[in-house]
Amino acid sequence: MSETKEALNAFAIDIKSGLQSSPKTLPSMYFYDETGDALFQKIMDLDEYYLTRAEFEIFVRQKEEILKAFLGEDEGFRLVELGAGDGTKTKVLLAHFLNEGVPFTYSPIDISGSVLEQLKDDLKGELPSLKVEPIVGEYFSALEALAANDTSKEVVLFLGSNIGNFDRAAGVDFLTHVGENLSSGDMLLIGFDLMKNPQKILCAYNDKEGVTKAFNLNLLTRINNDLGADFNIDDFDHFPTYDPLTGETKSHIVSKKAQTVYIEALDESFSFDAWEAIHTEVSQKYSRKMIEAYASEAGFEIVQNFVDSNQYFVDSLWRKV
Repeated sequence: MSETKEALNAFAIDIKSGLQSSPKTLPSMYFYDETGDALFQKIMDLDEYYLTRAEFEIFVRQKEEILKAFLGEDEGFRLVELGAGDGTKTKVLLAHFLNEGVPFTYSPIDISGSVLEQLKDDLKGELPSLKVEPIVGEYFSALEALAANDTSKEVVLFLGSNIGNFDRAAGVDFLTHVGENLSSGDMLLIGFDLMKNPQKILCAYNDKEGVTKAFNLNLLTRINNDLGADFNIDDFDHFPTYDPLTGETKSHIVSKKAQTVYIEALDESFSFDAWEAIHTEVSQKYSRKMIEAYASEAGFEIVQNFVDSNQYFVDSLWRKV
């Protein structure tokens, strides 16, 4: 097993808590083992999954306007990214900023030092003149350290509609906490997936190739592998829902029959009714009014919205009040 004993214990505790809840839940944070990472990369390339392409288009087509908005009256800034991943989309902006001769430093933040080292190595090869100062740690502690030691203007990136994985209260709380670690005039560029044709949204989470289904059900495989469970994957199915009134997209794993699953690491069995659903993930979609309310409640003002040509996605630039 690749995980540490501490991580596996936390995994086991979270799975037990979720499966004892009513309704049952499984935390989406555990989607991303090696197989889950590979499946999500496939999802991002699917015809149905418009989100990544839409945000990439925004950066390619509007990078000049984005830079102008970032700078304002300032000459440079520190670009801070929360959860940079492989930096594919961000590299569009980084390359443009370098080409324009803008003095800036790029500080990706991640809890994983190895992820940041890989990104730094990639950037050294692709953009050798880029000044990169990665920060290993949890988002808020890293932002707090920057606020205490860095006097330059900060522009924080939180891309990919990651905010959509929070419910409303948690989302406002998260953004408020980000703002508390910024100074007046600092900025936040945040990605939001917009409300649109409900069928378009549902297809993004239920593709015809079944990759999203495999991604969702892989969570059961991970529990089998890491915790010694005996889930029969064929006895479960993937089922997404979308509510066009609230903008809430939910993913579920559904038990096809009445059954009992034993988890060795917990020495405990869990019963499932026929067609009982396990909630695994929320992916919120937003109206313009919802985004305005988020910004206001979190202590920001909206500077500019950058939208793709299909009006599917917005990167909203906020200024700390």
